Amino acid sequence: MKIAFFDTKPYDLTYFEPMAEEAGIEFSFYETKLNERTVSLARGCDGVCAFVNDTVNAAVIDALVDMGIRILALRCAGFNNVDMRHAKGKLTVVRVPAYSPYAVAEHAMALLLTSIRRIHKAYIRTRDYNFSLNNMVGFDLHGKTVGIVGTGKIGRVFADICKGFGMKILAYDKYPSALDGVTYVTLDRLLRESDIISLHCPLTEESRHLIGHETLPILKKGVVIINTSRGGLINAEALLEGIKSRRIGAACLDVYEEEGDLFYEDNSGHILEDDVLARLISMPNVIVTSHQAFLTSDALYNIAETTVGNLMAFFETGKCENEVLLSHL
Repeated sequence: MKIAFFDTKPYDLTYFEPMAEEAGIEFSFYETKLNERTVSLARGCDGVCAFVNDTVNAAVIDALVDMGIRILALRCAGFNNVDMRHAKGKLTVVRVPAYSPYAVAEHAMALLLTSIRRIHKAYIRTRDYNFSLNNMVGFDLHGKTVGIVGTGKIGRVFADICKGFGMKILAYDKYPSALDGVTYVTLDRLLRESDIISLHCPLTEESRHLIGHETLPILKKGVVIINTSRGGLINAEALLEGIKSRRIGAACLDVYEEEGDLFYEDNSGHILEDDVLARLISMPNVIVTSHQAFLTSDALYNIAETTVGNLMAFFETGKCENEVLLSHL
């Protein structure tokens, strides 16, 4: 079994190589991302393994099918970068639906605490032996209202963390569950009443720009926005407008709408051509991390184990319980 592995990072090798050897899978590791220009690297392989910023559009899918490739194994939960409608009946797409909800939820809370307690600023100050507390005033989480959009596994873990801080929890989900201490409301009410909004939903046409120019006016003044899900949930230009107008008090972003050519790469020696991202990073009340919420040893192990298991199941039985279906859209 030969699999072309795109967008490889050193930590991928640490976890995938030993599991591949044990399973009898031959991975061809490529640092480049999968797209129309690089898809030819998969020639001669039985399958392809891709990540969040690989581009699997109609042209890439057709090229893979022409090479005789039958499976695309995503080593992530999201699949918004895949043209699923075009893939139907041509290419089986599998994913890792749950690698570690704790990793992502804990990162969301880490971003929030860092922002509101000015920990990142304190770290920089004290390294210069500046122990002044001027402009370092934060606020308590206890008693504040947090709005959680999406109460899947990650959203539920984040809700549990918020309960520990004594927060009032509002939630919005198309398919609500009975969760203790969580009050489901309309999206409009959540946006209007929340002191903090944390996004934990998939990116679909319906959820795209959930935070945007239209919703900006109804947000509670000074709201803190957290996004550890998908960048497209927030219109970046509207976010910048909201911060400049003081409607949004702070933003904690692990994802960005146009992150594809930037995140996971060292661009420190280059001029950043994305003016919106550059301006967001320059804001004193914005924290950006590079799509690293998933990055724990526990999660990386689970991602490798599930991905290898998905491939083995498909080639042994022709089926996989983690196959992405159109009903998931």
